[in-house]
Amino acid sequence: MEKIPMTVAGHAALIEELKRRTSEDRRTIIDAISEARAHGDLSENAEYHAAKEQQSLNEGRIMELESMLAKAEVIDVSKLSGSTVKFGATVKLVDEDTEEEKTYQIVGDAEADASAGRISVSSPIARALIGKEEGDSIEVAAPGGARSYGILKIAYK
Repeated sequence: MEKIPMTVAGHAALIEELKRRTSEDRRTIIDAISEARAHGDLSENAEYHAAKEQQSLNEGRIMELESMLAKAEVIDVSKLSGSTVKFGATVKLVDEDTEEEKTYQIVGDAEADASAGRISVSSPIARALIGKEEGDSIEVAAPGGARSYGILKIAYK
């Protein structure tokens, strides 16, 4: 069984989503199915079919969450240190073409959200960063062409 690396915060967020889906969402969906069933003929009942579809999606996500949590390898980033980039590092980069600075934390696939500054350890930029030190330059293949970044700072927090 392949382990899935994730931060403590990412693990807690998945547990919270699982609790919500199994307690609140599941009950809401069952109530919607019961109400739609009371409306009569199920073959032409759009509310019933929509509720059953929602139930299927919710149960699928629950199974996905349970699988991820079972395979989780929780890494406490606050206990990590070092001068090279590895899982959990928060890296401040500068785009060598535009001089724009960006900060990313390298996290597990399940908790990645680029708009919030969290990139997946399996993303092209994270793979290019792993093992590098402050002052190093990396080149990342992007849809608009290759981008070059300089590493300004590495932190573990």
